[in-house]
Amino acid sequence: MGYYDMNPEEQPMRQKSSKRGSGLSAFIGAVAGGMVVLFSVPVLSNMGYLPYEVSPKGATEVISEEEPMQEGLQTVSYSVNTDITKAVEKVSDAVVGVINLQQSNFWSEQGGEGTGSGVIYKKAGDKAFVVTNHHVIEGANGIEVSLADGSRVPAELLGSDVITDLAVLEIDASNIETVAEFGSSESLRVGEPAIAIGNPLGLRFSSSVTQGIISAKERSIPVDLTGNGQIDWHAEVLQTDAAINPGNSGGALLNIEGQVIGINSMKIAQSSVEGIGFAIPTAIAMPVIEDLERYGEVQRPQLGVGIKSLSEIPSYHWQETLKLPNEVKAGVVVTSVAPTSAADRAGIKEYDVIVEIDGEEIEDGHALRKFLYTERKIGDNVEVIIYREGKRETINVQLAEQQSF
Repeated sequence: MGYYDMNPEEQPMRQKSSKRGSGLSAFIGAVAGGMVVLFSVPVLSNMGYLPYEVSPKGATEVISEEEPMQEGLQTVSYSVNTDITKAVEKVSDAVVGVINLQQSNFWSEQGGEGTGSGVIYKKAGDKAFVVTNHHVIEGANGIEVSLADGSRVPAELLGSDVITDLAVLEIDASNIETVAEFGSSESLRVGEPAIAIGNPLGLRFSSSVTQGIISAKERSIPVDLTGNGQIDWHAEVLQTDAAINPGNSGGALLNIEGQVIGINSMKIAQSSVEGIGFAIPTAIAMPVIEDLERYGEVQRPQLGVGIKSLSEIPSYHWQETLKLPNEVKAGVVVTSVAPTSAADRAGIKEYDVIVEIDGEEIEDGHALRKFLYTERKIGDNVEVIIYREGKRETINVQLAEQQSF
């Protein structure tokens, strides 16, 4: 029950006096309590009675790995030195700009220069060697390399290969300190990190870095090497979703260790689709680079014939001109034979239809090139099965070095 006062006239005064006294007491009590807490907390903390530690203002806490963390104590650490930054720092100075100089006069809008990227992969004596894409330096009247410090040095083209879209340049090594390390593309796993470094959209954005993953290994991309609209080759490439833009061509695709595992190639990238980029894996690039540096070309075996896939020939000619049996539905038609070539010496003729080599069925031009370039070497003897005037024949051919494509 509440308190009820019989004298209402004196009640307001008594209530006012009571409120003033109680407010003052509460204030004094709060100050005293605060002082007790202020001075007692450090003492209690040092004695270990509190579940946390108290440090002076501005102090930095350092926890030794050798000291066990006290129960209930949580620390949060953050470092900008991640695996990705370490990988980039390891190789970024070895990724350079490659300038394709076209003939032009000072005032003309014709000609000018195109830019791509390249990777310094070797330094020997006073020379350094750069790998880039064939299409980056194609048609150049001169080539320059833009180094990490912004300086430009002239470059000599040692060799170029249209099939793999690779080229090797030689430059003066006086200002070269960083050389990229090549890693194995064959040991890659789908889903592991991938880092692309290059010069997208020209040298204004030099040494740009993008991150993604390995989306797929051993992608087969059709390539028209001659510009006639026909597929001449299927390039085996790595697929990544790391952004690869025009100007990145010839740049490095890295693994998390900072090793080059691919040479970026925009020539075969579908730029209209986001998240799909391609790189030439090191397993394919390294033998080509070695040949280009040493011989100026890639040494591959060849028959020495011009070819067309049977599927490119109107079906009317299959029986009327080539006189093929009805069961023959695929193969390669010989359209020309180079004089003194391996095929010429073995007796292969125009209009012969190649259907098999050493037991391997040859269904089209790509299958023929792939078998010769990856399964055989110069000097090998191969057994070629052909149809000539409707008759099946076997011809033995000793493979020779490939001439210019």
